Amino acid sequence: MSTSASASGPAPAPPRRGVAGELRDAVTLRALLLILGVLALQFGFILSYIGAFHLPTPHRVPVAVVAPAATARAVAAQLDGLEGDPVRARPAATEREGRRMLLGRTVDAVVLVDVRGSADTLLVASAGGPALSETAAQIAKRLESGRQRQVRVVDVRPPGPKDGRGLSSFYLVIGWIVGGYLAAAILGLAGGARPARPQRTVVRLGALALYAVVSGLGGAVIADPLLGALTGHFVQLWAIGALVVFAAAAATVALQTLLGLVGIGVAILLFVVLGNPSAGGAYPLSLLPAFWRAIGGWLPTGAATTAVRNTVYFSAHHTARALWVLAAYALVGTAVSLGASAVRRNRTAEAHTV
Repeated sequence: MSTSASASGPAPAPPRRGVAGELRDAVTLRALLLILGVLALQFGFILSYIGAFHLPTPHRVPVAVVAPAATARAVAAQLDGLEGDPVRARPAATEREGRRMLLGRTVDAVVLVDVRGSADTLLVASAGGPALSETAAQIAKRLESGRQRQVRVVDVRPPGPKDGRGLSSFYLVIGWIVGGYLAAAILGLAGGARPARPQRTVVRLGALALYAVVSGLGGAVIADPLLGALTGHFVQLWAIGALVVFAAAAATVALQTLLGLVGIGVAILLFVVLGNPSAGGAYPLSLLPAFWRAIGGWLPTGAATTAVRNTVYFSAHHTARALWVLAAYALVGTAVSLGASAVRRNRTAEAHTV
């Protein structure tokens, strides 16, 4: 038995496509633009990290000088006159006042001048950043060598025994930030980067708020009871973690709602490419170039690192601004997400009625 197909001969082979045709099918214009965006992020990552860390240099590190008034002013003037402006010195009346300033994060080091002897003391708190404490010690020794004096370094607040070089706060924050923007990105990819209705945005933000609470709890459990790296402030860490995660997630939702898939790239630019090197984790802000010093405290990674570190080691001094920055990202991200969704719904409704 024969069919019409067999009667007419074998089916013709599909036309052969050249390399150019296959390439056009495999790499669309949209895909090419996204790849170029990834390439730009990659180069930005390299530039930002190497630019921030390749030459750490102290800049106006706040230092207190404890000595009789005339001596304190003279030593402060010598410190302020060092080449490159590495120090910003101020007198302090007593050692107690100097310690209070150091532990209150007003200054990063305290010089105790012994007017009766030839050896002075430098007080540092390396829990606030070992690199900065080491730099302060180098500056003090540089000054003392010119005055034919010796300096003894005393660390009044070192990192915890299981918090190697005081970096656990920074790495905990990175984990929270990454979790926040990845969770928001995944929800956007699964359900559409730009929600069609404000109700869907509310549901998405609600799910991310729940995720933030669980994520904050998990990070606090790992850092405190499980590993013992950041101890004694479990509830505070949980609360900060929930705020950090939701701030990153809400900001990412807002960027996706405004920019679509590109918003994920912008979130990575803010939180990773710019946020990590300027956070004051590996190197405190006083050792970073001007650009990274300027932006560090206004990005979630830097604000969160300050909030966690100062809560654990410095009785929550100088955390108010950091917490307000995080709250602003959470609130503004939520408001922008809802507002953009409402505008998008109204435009869609108007298009259907025309």
